[in-house]
Amino acid sequence: MKRIAILFLILLLSFPAAVLAEESYTFDVAETEKKPYHFGGYVELRPVLNVLDKDAALYQLQYYRDPRSTLMEWNGRFQLEGSYEKGIGSVFVKTNTDLRYSSFANGNERTAIFDGYGTLKPSPSWKFEVGKKTLKWGKGYAWNPVNFIDRPKDPYDPDLPIEGYIMATMDYIRSFDGPLKTFSFTPVIIPVYDHINDDFGVNNRVNAAGKVYLLLYDTDLDFIFAADGSRTARMGMDFSRNITTSFEIHGELAYIRDYQQQFLDANGTLQSRTQNVVNSLIGIRHLTTFDLTTILEYYHNGSGFSVVDMNNYYSYIRQGYNRYNSTGNSQMLNVAQNLATGGYGRLSPMEDYLQLRLSQKEPFDILYFTPAVTVMFNLDDQSYNITPELLYTGITNLELRFRAGFIRGSRDTEFGEKANDYRFEFRAGYYF
Repeated sequence: MKRIAILFLILLLSFPAAVLAEESYTFDVAETEKKPYHFGGYVELRPVLNVLDKDAALYQLQYYRDPRSTLMEWNGRFQLEGSYEKGIGSVFVKTNTDLRYSSFANGNERTAIFDGYGTLKPSPSWKFEVGKKTLKWGKGYAWNPVNFIDRPKDPYDPDLPIEGYIMATMDYIRSFDGPLKTFSFTPVIIPVYDHINDDFGVNNRVNAAGKVYLLLYDTDLDFIFAADGSRTARMGMDFSRNITTSFEIHGELAYIRDYQQQFLDANGTLQSRTQNVVNSLIGIRHLTTFDLTTILEYYHNGSGFSVVDMNNYYSYIRQGYNRYNSTGNSQMLNVAQNLATGGYGRLSPMEDYLQLRLSQKEPFDILYFTPAVTVMFNLDDQSYNITPELLYTGITNLELRFRAGFIRGSRDTEFGEKANDYRFEFRAGYYF
């Protein structure tokens, strides 16, 4: 009996061990090691409905051959990105394909490499990069006056990816004890030749730029310069500081020498002026205890057009539109379209703007839901654009966003002369 009890006890103790042995986790070192490669992507469908304003100057410029009251667009985006790292070296590539179809413009497709560069990092203090990339200089949310190198971002959707330029950069960084905690220096070389950055400025030039970064007394400071080359010389600075853990203030100041601007005078004659200009930005970002984020920014665009300049442009378009309707001659409208591809067609063409953005994370405890509203106000002519939006991220890797745009302004104002009165957009984006 005693032997049976001992045998039973042995089996009882062995049974859990056997079960655990069958279901035990086997530790694999390879699973914890960082993979040397990464691959991912993004695909997006974005239908847009525009309700047009037939009395607006920019409507008359864009649709004089094909008048309409609404315009439906079907947009798509496909991005692929990958990286590989080995030792002190790595490479990164991001491609972007944009698709667009509408009854007005039919279909078009554009594929480009947004980023494609190699990196060497021989030590924590030194890094060298060559290839196509964006630098993202500046502290502003909607605008970056000191970003002398990158293409301008969309102030109405600042988080959209942008295409970089081919360049060579170096980063040197050093840390200290004391008021100055971090110092870094980033020189940049940008070649401009046929088929190499040929939209950056004057061809057959090699451009030099650079940035000095300081973390001084818990304040982020950048001092930025771009030497005379494909573009005229410019210099600037920016700062960012957390006043409290939930309140941040930031600003940028840029000085551009010999900025050349083409404009139309009151007689519709194309003129040119050269002047030194100052662009600046000041803004705040605040987060409440109930997760309401407020971003408020004022932007002064010293290289922008005055109210008189814009009124002359709108008047020129109307004269060209009337001439086309009476004679069929579209020469003036062709000139106006060429000017639109330059300064007059910029997303912020005038001098003074104010943007307010409010976003509330998960109101009423609705998980993964973030409503927001953005107001862009032109301080020069008192016209404005209101953009409410709804964002839902409750499905893994899927982002759903609905946006509407309501444009308000009298005649001869920036937003009053936009081609559309209303805009409705739905975006479904999937990350993989």
